[in-house]
Amino acid sequence: MKALSEQEIRASFVNCSKGEAKRLALPRGLAEQPWDDLDFLGWRDPGAPDRGYLVTDFGGQVVGLALRVAARQRGYLHSGMCSVCLTTHPGSGVSLMTARRAGQAGRDSNSVGVYVCSDLACSLYVRGVKIPDLGWRLEASLTLEEQIDRTRARLSAFLSKVMA
Repeated sequence: MKALSEQEIRASFVNCSKGEAKRLALPRGLAEQPWDDLDFLGWRDPGAPDRGYLVTDFGGQVVGLALRVAARQRGYLHSGMCSVCLTTHPGSGVSLMTARRAGQAGRDSNSVGVYVCSDLACSLYVRGVKIPDLGWRLEASLTLEEQIDRTRARLSAFLSKVMA
């Protein structure tokens, strides 16, 4: 992923108002992000734990999504698998995050959900840069490039649902 500026990130959001995008908390150390290892920039708002954000290239344009984290209903002893990168995490390592749909559908309160790594670090898990706490990744017969392509395809499918 190419490095993005604060202005590019704020202008990319398709499912929130310009005012909301202007006020949202950006990740710390934006310039130090591992851009070459990212398929998308994802972060949680430290001041609002029920909010997350995701920015990526989609169809040749930078698209940002504001996400809501669903309340936890499972116990710590359970584990979950991210449906984007297929990493398994114990307890709260995977969260259901919902995105209000873009356009009129979103204004009509329609949303789409996805189970995703709670820290939104899917790109780093796929590449082995980050290791899940007590979790694991499926043993894959795919090459790293194929795993990255699969992760991007799953993310694109979610984005397509939000943008439809």
